[in-house]
Amino acid sequence: MREADVPFYQFTVPQGDATLEHKAEVAAAATKVHSEVTGAPGAYVHCSFVEVPPGSIFVAGEPVTGPRLVGLIRSGRSAEVRGRLLHGLADAWCEITGNAKEDVAIFLHEVPGANVLEDGAILPEAADEAGAIS
Repeated sequence: MREADVPFYQFTVPQGDATLEHKAEVAAAATKVHSEVTGAPGAYVHCSFVEVPPGSIFVAGEPVTGPRLVGLIRSGRSAEVRGRLLHGLADAWCEITGNAKEDVAIFLHEVPGANVLEDGAILPEAADEAGAIS
C-alpha cells in the first residue's frame, strides 16, 4: 500500500471570480503547497471547484463576494504545520487570482485516518506512518 494522505480541497467560488478562470493553476498550486508543507505526494491531493451565484456566501448575515475554501486534512499535524499550510494555500491562491488575502477564507477540518477510504483502503493515522510530518 502506498503512503496515504487525505487532502481534499473544495473551493466555493462566486460567479465571475478569477479562481474560476484559473482552476487548473489553483489546483496545481494547492497540490504543491500541500506536498511541500506536509511531505505527502501530490497524487493524493484532491481539489474541486463549486461555482455559486452572487449572493450565495454570507458572513454575519451579509453577502460577501470573496471565495471560500474548505480543506479536509488528516488529523495529527501540529499547529505550526497547519499554519504554514493555511498561509501557503492563501498566498498561492491569491497570487494566481489577484484576490486579496483578506477577501478569501480557508477552513481546515482534520479527519482521522480511520474515517477515510482511499484506493480501496482505510488510511492509517498520520502519526503512524514512517517519515510523517506532524
